[in-house]
Amino acid sequence: MFPAAGRRACAAVAVIVAAVLLSAVPALAHGFSSTVYVGLTSPGAGHVRTELRLEYDLLVVSAADYQKDDPLFRAGTAAFDGGDAEEQAAALDGHADSVVSYVTRRFGVTAGGQACTPVRNGDFTIERREGVPYALLVLDYRCPASGEAHEVRSGLFPDSEGYVRDTKTIVTYDLDLKSGSAALDAEHRSFSTQQSGAERFWTFYRLGAEHLLTGLDHILFLLALIVGSRRLREIVLAATTFTLAHSVTFVLAALGLVQVPASFVEPVIALSIAVVAGWHLWRLWRRRSHATDLQTFGRGHLSLDRAGWTRLAVVFCFGLVHGLGFASALGIDSAWSWTLLWSLLVFNVGIETVQLAIVAVVFPVLALLRRRRPDLGLWTTGAVAAGVSVMGLMWFVQRTFGI
Repeated sequence: MFPAAGRRACAAVAVIVAAVLLSAVPALAHGFSSTVYVGLTSPGAGHVRTELRLEYDLLVVSAADYQKDDPLFRAGTAAFDGGDAEEQAAALDGHADSVVSYVTRRFGVTAGGQACTPVRNGDFTIERREGVPYALLVLDYRCPASGEAHEVRSGLFPDSEGYVRDTKTIVTYDLDLKSGSAALDAEHRSFSTQQSGAERFWTFYRLGAEHLLTGLDHILFLLALIVGSRRLREIVLAATTFTLAHSVTFVLAALGLVQVPASFVEPVIALSIAVVAGWHLWRLWRRRSHATDLQTFGRGHLSLDRAGWTRLAVVFCFGLVHGLGFASALGIDSAWSWTLLWSLLVFNVGIETVQLAIVAVVFPVLALLRRRRPDLGLWTTGAVAAGVSVMGLMWFVQRTFGI
């Protein structure tokens, strides 16, 4: 019989895991963070064509200054609730002055230290990214023909009301005989087309690290891999398999060579969390009536059995889908270039650094617990796997049926 102290410890772990998971749910609610996608090109001297893709509902409420009696707020939110792209575009076109004024106050381009003048080019159009409507606004900036570097600044969203926690502005550019990409946020609001290689490296390295740290679904998938790995070799193989898989699809998708709708990617990512965590629970259940097997299972084996190789195959397949999820964070659809590829690889390095750090912290703790208290180690990993599996199933239902 499992000792009372052990049961209490297991219950405490389960409560802590549940509290952590549930407390993270509000952070995932739509609107608390956003990503803006910007493309900059130069059709001619002194001319910078700018394509801004902004989250529709945040653009509406921000441009209307969160005033519910504002005509833009009423028309825009009604169109958002209706889900019709033409109505959403019409709502923005009908109040274009307010929308453009908001955007140009918070986003700007300078050349040689002198501000460029923006002019709206065409009507608004609506696209969908990760299942969310985005408004495409095209601005033509007229700049002094100074021949000097261009600088881009962005303070779009979060506004004073505190509703939006943070905004990442992903910029791709082909200016000043240079092409590349950059990432802006609240701490780094501007960049120059003359930025150094070291600055570009740090920008995308940090962006990749932050993306994994703030991506609870990817962290839970990694946690499911850790609790389901009995020895160091297993977690190394699992993490390596996951890395190889998501790196392939990440680069292909970010370069626009592979396109899979978010309506498929997001539910499958949620399902992967539930499946990998449930795999560990199934292994525990299969051995529940054999005390000797439980002790052996707790301490682990030196080699992988057929189930172990099957698990790696499952991890590889789900890793391919996670790579598509990582790529969506960048939203880069520029043509192939070595500069762009370098940015993507650095972003991936940032992801891997955080992934390895999590493994290095969590796995030794579980390994020590399994060695000193095999029974408690089993119940602890079971409790964690159960919590992760439940969260994955919840997300799968929500993302599949749009709840």
